[in-house]
Amino acid sequence: MKKAIWMTLGSIVCVQIGSAFAKNLFPVAGPLAMAWLRATMGALLLILVVRPRLRGRGRADWLSLLGYAGCLVTMNISFYQAMSRIPIGLAVTIEFLGPLAVALAKSRGLRDLIWVALAGFGVALLGWSPGSLTWTGIGFALLAAACWAGYILVTPHVGRHWQGAQAVVCANVAGSVVLVVPVLVWYAPVLAHPWVWATGLAVGLLSSVLPYGLELAALRTLDQRVFSILMSVEPAMAALFALIILGERLSPSDVVAMACVIAASVGITVTAGRGRRLAARDLKGERP
Repeated sequence: MKKAIWMTLGSIVCVQIGSAFAKNLFPVAGPLAMAWLRATMGALLLILVVRPRLRGRGRADWLSLLGYAGCLVTMNISFYQAMSRIPIGLAVTIEFLGPLAVALAKSRGLRDLIWVALAGFGVALLGWSPGSLTWTGIGFALLAAACWAGYILVTPHVGRHWQGAQAVVCANVAGSVVLVVPVLVWYAPVLAHPWVWATGLAVGLLSSVLPYGLELAALRTLDQRVFSILMSVEPAMAALFALIILGERLSPSDVVAMACVIAASVGITVTAGRGRRLAARDLKGERP
């Protein structure tokens, strides 16, 4: 159990360090180029160990993969666009409303309305943040939240048609193909620098490959509710590594708002029955 907990925390740390590294390169490469590099490098690294079976696939297989890849690619692009405009900790906090909304929708207890109110208070408090947020950044973060919710809902379906990491590999390949033309048109001179590719490799490894492997191993022995509670600390981890790596500081009201969303996520996890699914447990494929 302890080993699985450390694996889950390690996954969270990898994702947030990867996000901070990506944002550090935004002034040079831009969020779109970094999203492409993440998808491309993630696909190349994963395909070394995972060989997706493409032959003999039926219509249902491809439709499920299309929905999965669409949610994943849009989620990553919109998240990178959001964190290029607002602090990473706040972008993750807003985005986390997606899994929280799915968890609340699956809940049936009236007492869970308390967590709805708490999350709503946190979001309202973010609106009073002095100068930390922009409407464009909020919009992209909400789009990422909606895609994350869609990703969670479609993951069980794609899991019935694609085994293991096959869907993750295909989704990353799809993201790389979709973005390659605009990235080459707008960022071709930047991609001529080897250090940009090295950073993209690090982001792909930290944000895609390592988290997937760690979470998959952890979920073999870790109770799913414990896993979900651990995942709820992501906004705080995002803010911590953004502070360490990028020097991003949050106002006291931002911290309180983040704490409200985290508490709401933990609360809905704890009060949910053992037979209920919590949205965060479905994050076995890839996260923003």
